[in-house]
Amino acid sequence: MAEVVINGNQSFEKALRKFSLQCKREGIIKNFRERRYYIKPSQKRREKVKKKGKR
Repeated sequence: MAEVVINGNQSFEKALRKFSLQCKREGIIKNFRERRYYIKPSQKRREKVKKKGKR
């Protein structure tokens, strides 16, 4: 869980940037976008094979 503690003299913009960076590192946004729509297991397998083939 991403969490940012704001000190008394820290600006909100800086804290927001810090929070966004933490979310990116933890993969929260990516995970949310993946789960936005249901993907059938067979389609997941196809995508996985497709990704491996690109290397």
